[in-house]
Amino acid sequence: MRKIILAVICTIVLAAPTALAQGTLSAAQKAKIDDAVAAVLASTGAPSASVAVVWDGAIAYERAYGSARLAPPTPATPLMRYSIGSVSKQFTATAILLLAEEKRLSLDDKVSRWLPDLTRADEVSIRQLLSMTAGYQDYYPQDYVFTAMRGPATSRTILDTWARKPLDFEPGTKWQYSNTNYVIAGLIVERASGVPLFEFLQKRIFTPLGMTSAKDIDVGPLGSGDAAGYIRNALGPLRLTPKEGSGWLFAAGQLAMTAHDLALWDISMIKQTLLQPSSYREMQTEVRVTNGVAVGYGLGVRVGSAGGRREISHGGAVSGYLTSNVVYPDDRAAIVVFSNIYPGAASPEGAIAQRIAAALKPVDPDATKALELAKSMFVGLQKGTIDRSLLSANASDYFTAEVLSDFASSLGPLGAPTEFVQTATNLRGGMTFRGFRVKCGGRVVEVTMRVLPDGRIEQYLVERAE
Repeated sequence: MRKIILAVICTIVLAAPTALAQGTLSAAQKAKIDDAVAAVLASTGAPSASVAVVWDGAIAYERAYGSARLAPPTPATPLMRYSIGSVSKQFTATAILLLAEEKRLSLDDKVSRWLPDLTRADEVSIRQLLSMTAGYQDYYPQDYVFTAMRGPATSRTILDTWARKPLDFEPGTKWQYSNTNYVIAGLIVERASGVPLFEFLQKRIFTPLGMTSAKDIDVGPLGSGDAAGYIRNALGPLRLTPKEGSGWLFAAGQLAMTAHDLALWDISMIKQTLLQPSSYREMQTEVRVTNGVAVGYGLGVRVGSAGGRREISHGGAVSGYLTSNVVYPDDRAAIVVFSNIYPGAASPEGAIAQRIAAALKPVDPDATKALELAKSMFVGLQKGTIDRSLLSANASDYFTAEVLSDFASSLGPLGAPTEFVQTATNLRGGMTFRGFRVKCGGRVVEVTMRVLPDGRIEQYLVERAE
C-alpha cells in the first residue's frame, strides 16, 4: 500500500501537463499557472486539476495536470469531463431568465403558479428561489453522500420531504443557501417549457454556445474517459467516491463538462451573447433582503469584487469533484478550475484559482520599485543607518538617534529578510500607502510606508505581525 501511495504522489507531482490550446498569455504567465497548479496539487494531495483561462474574451490557456484515474494511472487531459456541482445553478437560473424573456413566466411569479402544494407557495417568488432568499430548507447541506442519497429519488420526492416543511425564515428576510430552491426552479422550467430541464439546456444554451461535452450526471456517472471522483477519509488514502443516486442532483448540481466548455459559457457571459442585457443585469445584481442588507448573491451566482475588479463567481462540490468558476466581466477574463477530490482536500480548486488570478495581474513597475525601496530601507535600518535624502522633513525628524538605535537593536539580530512581499496599497492624504510582510530570523513583521507624489518617504514603520 505504501508503494502505491508513493506512486500516486509521484504521478500527481511529476505527470507532464497536457496542453490543448494556446492564447495570448505570455510564457512567464503560463509558467506561473503551471507552477501554481503543481504546488497546490502537491500540498493538498488532490489527484488532478483541469484549468481553462479566458483572457480578452477568448480562451487563452488550457491544461490538465496530474492523474484523472489512479488505477490504472491515467493522466488527466483537457478533454476529460468533471462534475461541476453547484455551478449548474447558473444554468438553471439562465433557463428561467430565457423563459422570462419570452413572457412564459416572470421572476416575480409566485411558486404557486407552478407548484401550488409547496409550503407558502403563494408567498414565495421565483426570484427568491434563485437568490436563496425563499426560506425552503436545504435538502443537501452534508459534505458526504448520506444514507437516502445512495438510492434513487425523484424531484417530487425531494420536494415532498423538504419543501412541504415550515420555512426556515420569512420569504425575503434572510439569505440561506438551499439546493431545494433550485429543484423547485428546475421543475418550473420543465412546466413552463414543456420539456425536460436537460433537454431545454441542451437546446437553448449548450448547442448555441458549442458546449458539446455537457452531460447530465443525474442519470448516470461519468465514463471511463472522464475524470474519476475521489475522497479522502480524514488523512487516509485516496478512495473512489460513492456516487449520489439518480435524481438527487437535478437542477442544483446535475451537470458535468470539460473546463473548455465552461470557459465558453464564461465568454458568453462576458460578451452577453445568450441573454438580453437586462437579464444579465438581473442575474449579476446583488440581492438585498428586506432590512436592506446586501447578501453577496445574485441569481445563481455570487456577486462581489476582488482587487477592485467586479467578480461573478460560484463554486461547485458534489461527491468526488470540486469546481471554481470566476468571471471578471469588465476585464473580459475568467478562470475555470476543476479537481477530482471531495471531501478530503483543502479546497484545491479555490487555491489554484486564487494563484492564477495573482499570476495574471499585470506587472506594476511602481510596485516593483517601491518593494526594492522598502527592502533597502529595512536592511539599512537593521544596521542603524538611513539615507535621509530619501525622506521628507517629517520622516527625517522622526528618525532620531534613539529611533535608529531601537530599529537596529530589535531588527538587526533577526538577520537578512527571507521574504519581503507587498500586501496592500491605497491612496490617502495625497500619498501612496503600501504595506509589506517581512520574514526574517523566524519572525514575521509588517512594514508600512507612505510616499509623497515627489517620491520622498513620509513614513516608514515596522510593527509586529498579528
